[in-house]
Amino acid sequence: MKKYLIISSILGLLTVILGAFGAHALEKILTENQLKSFETAVRYQMYHVLVIIIVNVYTEFSIRTKSIISNLFLSGILFFSGSIYAITFGVNSKNIWFITPIGGFVLIIGWVFLIFFVITLKSKKNDQ
Repeated sequence: MKKYLIISSILGLLTVILGAFGAHALEKILTENQLKSFETAVRYQMYHVLVIIIVNVYTEFSIRTKSIISNLFLSGILFFSGSIYAITFGVNSKNIWFITPIGGFVLIIGWVFLIFFVITLKSKKNDQ
């Protein structure tokens, strides 16, 4: 679906910008552990942006399937990576510490749904 391709493309662009920002500007400001957390957020964001793009160009999935998987991964990115970014940029981690694992759980659910939809996919070509 076009809207998910646009959103994931924007998130991909932001991922590259954040990654460059982290590598060049934050390395002098953050502790080693903070920088590792930031890099994890960037990495997970990019992985899931790529999956959203793949899911939405895959012609065998229905619009409903694309929407479910995309929304799960977008929510997971927002909660997981977003909370790490917020903590990195000064939000008190005591106030939002619980959001990161919720985001991770939503990403896991997204993968479970993707696996389920692939297993139950009725191929037009009757292959694999």
